[in-house]
Amino acid sequence: MQHNMRKVTGESSMTMHILHILNDGPNELSDQIIDVHSKECRVEVVDLKKKEISYEDLVDKIFSCDRVISW
Repeated sequence: MQHNMRKVTGESSMTMHILHILNDGPNELSDQIIDVHSKECRVEVVDLKKKEISYEDLVDKIFSCDRVISW
């Protein structure tokens, strides 16, 4: 399986920025995937169950990331 993730080495390296949106809170699978992603990527997690983010801020985060995963 080929992934669309590119890793560039050197001073000009860019790290993929991934946003995980947890609709019903974390679960075992989401925790495992987030852990794997965080080893090579910049990861942010938003738990919508906690209601700590405004709709506008969430939209801004979505458009500022390279990849968004909704659980």
